[in-house]
Amino acid sequence: MHVPFLDLGRLHQPIQPALDEAYRRVMDSGWFIMGGELEAFEAEFAQYCEVEHCTGVGNGLEALHLLLRAYGIGSGDEVIVPSNTFIATWLAVSHCGARPVAVEPDVNTHNIDPALIASAITGRTRAIIPVHLYGQPADMDAINAIAVQHGLIVIEDAAQAQGARYKGRRVGSLGHAAATSFYPGKNLGALGDGGAVLTSDDAIAEKVRRFRNYGSTIKYKHDLIGYNSRLDELQAAFLRVKLMHLDEWNDRRRDIAESYSRLLNGTANKLPFVPKYAEPVWHLYVIRRDKRDAMKAHLEKERISTVIHYPIPPHQQVCYAGGGFGKLPIAERLALDVLSLPMSPALSNEEIQHVADAVKSFDGAL
Repeated sequence: MHVPFLDLGRLHQPIQPALDEAYRRVMDSGWFIMGGELEAFEAEFAQYCEVEHCTGVGNGLEALHLLLRAYGIGSGDEVIVPSNTFIATWLAVSHCGARPVAVEPDVNTHNIDPALIASAITGRTRAIIPVHLYGQPADMDAINAIAVQHGLIVIEDAAQAQGARYKGRRVGSLGHAAATSFYPGKNLGALGDGGAVLTSDDAIAEKVRRFRNYGSTIKYKHDLIGYNSRLDELQAAFLRVKLMHLDEWNDRRRDIAESYSRLLNGTANKLPFVPKYAEPVWHLYVIRRDKRDAMKAHLEKERISTVIHYPIPPHQQVCYAGGGFGKLPIAERLALDVLSLPMSPALSNEEIQHVADAVKSFDGAL
């Protein structure tokens, strides 16, 4: 039995007629940039995320970058980021001319450890970017308390956690603002690139809208040195269809995660830990173990696709060589022993069982 890591074709098949209708609607309108579909999606997703404003942009990296620019963060500033994250979180800071300052994760959740943030704050620190990694919310009350104490901005990187809740509140509504990605593999993914900024701050939302559109709100009148970063009409139309299914898909992800945890309980693998405050949406189901690469090879022989998130931490990437980040042992350790098992709402119970059996058969062969 072949078990793909993520089969978007299978996920989309039941909603194909609605996606086809969305395509025809946009084509028939003759309007492809900054039109009614985008406005409708922005309103719908803002309501879903429990914020006042959603601004669609080109991708998740640009959502973070434009938010940092909207808050005036630039050369000479520092922004606290997790050491264990996809590199886009760091790149957004660098694109502003600011310096990312890495803070290690809690070894249980893999999210940034609030207990380590205060010691990383200097007179140049302007903001904290917690990442809701794997679809599990970071400990936002603790992070926000530190931010208030030091007068810092909190920008959530919610790219992996659309629909997750922290103490009953939606991710994306927990800081000053948030950025998300609609990369096709996300829980809410477009059929191409896309992203959005979420906030209830009217002034920041307005500034991001100008930044995304050449620094303009009125055609040929440019108030800011802006960018071209706009979520197009076709992707907005597709996202409107998929948003209607997001809660259902996230519920299925929770069922799959529960099955994995039950079937793999008592094995040699370190399974995901979920704090009481978190209602995750399981963008990824990540286990930890020694002999990780051998496990991955074993699962490939069983025709099971897995992914390593992330094999090289940002501070060890060539683009950050010479950045003075030193050793970040927790991130480095995670890079050596994490493995993401197949996770998709389209997975069958038989496939889940096959994955669990294959994981256990590797343990039995050691």
